[in-house]
Amino acid sequence: MDGKRYLLDTNILSDLIHNPRGVVAGHIHRVGEEAVCTSILVAAELRFGARKRNSDRLTTQVEAVLNAIDVLPWETPYDRTYALIRQQLERAGTPIGANDLLIAAQAVELGVTLVTHNGREFRRIDGLIVEDWLE
Repeated sequence: MDGKRYLLDTNILSDLIHNPRGVVAGHIHRVGEEAVCTSILVAAELRFGARKRNSDRLTTQVEAVLNAIDVLPWETPYDRTYALIRQQLERAGTPIGANDLLIAAQAVELGVTLVTHNGREFRRIDGLIVEDWLE
């Protein structure tokens, strides 16, 4: 393990769910399972996706993945960081999606690396460290 902590975004965990022995699993093995976590917001998005598809199999897979990693709550002071980031992005005319903004604020405040396949939006945020394990 390299000492860093990695917050996995929805698209990364979705890939892990669909490809449990794929490239994301390889990265988790490399950094160590204790180094990865996700946000309760990501968990909500994954659970919604499974429910929307009305798939018991997918729901079971989502729950298995979420039970295997730390799911971090969204709490104060993330709201202050959210307000600052949102103001900066709106002032620059480059806003991002609501859930992505909440996830980014959490990652910035925690000082963790956000692992996402949506770097185009997330890289607009000052102070956010982004990696793409699917590139």
